[in-house]
Amino acid sequence: MRSIDNSIKKIVYDRKNYSNKQLIELYKSILKPRLIEEKMLILLRQGKISKWFSGIGQEAISVGVASALTSDEYILPMHRNLGIFTSRKIPLHRLFSQWQGKKSGFTKGRDRSFHFGTQEFKIVGMISHLGPQLGVANGIALASLLKKEAKVTAVFCGEGGTSEGDFHEALNVAAVWNLPVLFCIENNGYGLSTPSSQQFKCKNIADKGIGYGMESHIIDGNNILEVYTTLTKLAKSVRKKPRPILLEFKTFRMRGHEEASGTKYVPQDLMDKWARKDPIENFHEFLKKENILSEELDVLIKENIVLEINEHLKIAFNEEKITSSIENELSDVYKHVNYIETKPSTEIENIRLIDAISLSLKQCMRKHSNLVIMGQDIAEYGGVFKITDGFLEEFGAERVRNTPICESTIIEAAYGLSINGNIKAVVELQFSDFITSGFNPVINLLAKSFYRWGQGASVVLRMPCGAGVNAGPFHSQTNEAWFTKTPGLKVVYPAFPYDAKGLLATAIEDENPILFFEHKLLYRTVYQDVPTAYYTIPFGKAALLNKGISVSIISYGLGVHWALEVVKTHNISADILDLRTLQPLDIEAIYASVKKTGKVLILQEDTLFGGVASDISALIAEHCFKYLDAPIKRVGSLETPIPFANSLENNYLPKDRLFNEIMELLNY
Repeated sequence: MRSIDNSIKKIVYDRKNYSNKQLIELYKSILKPRLIEEKMLILLRQGKISKWFSGIGQEAISVGVASALTSDEYILPMHRNLGIFTSRKIPLHRLFSQWQGKKSGFTKGRDRSFHFGTQEFKIVGMISHLGPQLGVANGIALASLLKKEAKVTAVFCGEGGTSEGDFHEALNVAAVWNLPVLFCIENNGYGLSTPSSQQFKCKNIADKGIGYGMESHIIDGNNILEVYTTLTKLAKSVRKKPRPILLEFKTFRMRGHEEASGTKYVPQDLMDKWARKDPIENFHEFLKKENILSEELDVLIKENIVLEINEHLKIAFNEEKITSSIENELSDVYKHVNYIETKPSTEIENIRLIDAISLSLKQCMRKHSNLVIMGQDIAEYGGVFKITDGFLEEFGAERVRNTPICESTIIEAAYGLSINGNIKAVVELQFSDFITSGFNPVINLLAKSFYRWGQGASVVLRMPCGAGVNAGPFHSQTNEAWFTKTPGLKVVYPAFPYDAKGLLATAIEDENPILFFEHKLLYRTVYQDVPTAYYTIPFGKAALLNKGISVSIISYGLGVHWALEVVKTHNISADILDLRTLQPLDIEAIYASVKKTGKVLILQEDTLFGGVASDISALIAEHCFKYLDAPIKRVGSLETPIPFANSLENNYLPKDRLFNEIMELLNY
């Protein structure tokens, strides 16, 4: 063997007290994913699978980590971690079916390669955005702590993913909360074609742990014994003393980012040096040298693995291509909820919108012992709007959790709570505007979870929103249309205390991700008689607040109050329909009103183009055109950001233009 560059150390194995049988089992475990990959590369060239992300040269990491954990501990892998799936004993034909988009896979053909999760094998697959799963691991680990389970969670990320904000947010939260997470970073030299030297300036990724007050280690990722021994020791320690640990595995990506990209950007001498550190060839030579692995046994092991691969490939290839109906696809966007309405009591209290939300949240915390609230300043301070004031004293710091300023990773953690034991989460966004910092996990994790792999996400995001309080462009948006566009999310937008209390209870009982909008101007200005006991209100049922025959005014949130004021002041005969929920939408109530009046005005506080009013208008035009006596009118705010000064904000909002718009429609 040629001499190895000093920067790429030769593998030195320390068998410690491992028996020959244990060493042979480790050899089988790292050999199996290699042989599968070699077969997959052939099938890729034959066009029998669509894409492949190779982990050749990195098998020791996946196998070593998976082997060190117990089968009931969660692992969150990446593309190049086939060894995790094989170590968890997933039947190969199911993996092959997954890669071919067939029924026996894990996503019903709805997602590809390793983008899947399975509760059966305690694996949570990645999404293409890489970093978010680090925060999901935090939530899974937090759930273990809340359930008093001595378990560790392992999550993988490449060195390129450590440049994402999710990495830094996740490590910070894990450190602050002492979460039992092993952050496994595979430093394999390149993020696609970008070398590590252009990804980060510090010498080692492990050095970043210092900034978070976190223990960290550097491990030779090509040495199966070093990986397995170190991980076994650390996992045992973390189970006993929960804390996060940052692990940097030094390794190399021997093939392209994916097969089509190639490796022309890698200097050949570097490739040659790392090839000499191949984790399987080196371990194979070690076992032979130690007289642990004979030639005959080696041949037998390989024959058995190849036989298993071929038999399971045959099963997968013989499986019919997956088919589905429109009805089946639509029925799997949301997790089915067996909603049973809890009727309101007769005892009532005249309270504000903000009081109704606080009371509902408190009653839900009492009803659901598995409910956790998370958000900035929600504990001792009681939240910026004081909705959770006093919650810490009643429910304790484990369930009422102050968070660092990091919307993205907290939403990811909320998702992780759902995965590990169906722990419910309410996340308070201080302002709905700040959801932009957590947009990715909402759209790509929460919304798609059930459709992709049947995993519910019992997460409610509370969204204080809206203008009218002179708060300017960053604290005044009403951004519901960002989410009504996304299948898999439910969007709730109450305008009155009674509705807010009941709808929030329904949202928390649900097991789908819900955006719950709360208008800040209405918090302390709207009073209503509200039942004091716990009750729920079904989603998808609009409220007809005023009956008339001349025009249908359809609105939600603050717009409902504008409409009521104008209709009352000018004695207009109008149906006023408060939608209450935007997803699901009460289409039947909309059509019934339009068919009665023949004229319709759709009012929203949001800017007009691309808003909820546009889709409702299109639905009416498609299904109620013959009943219309005038063009559908949409009314919304100016196509500008929301200004700060009172006079400018009033000019921005459609309130002062509403009466003229109604009269123009009536006079058509």
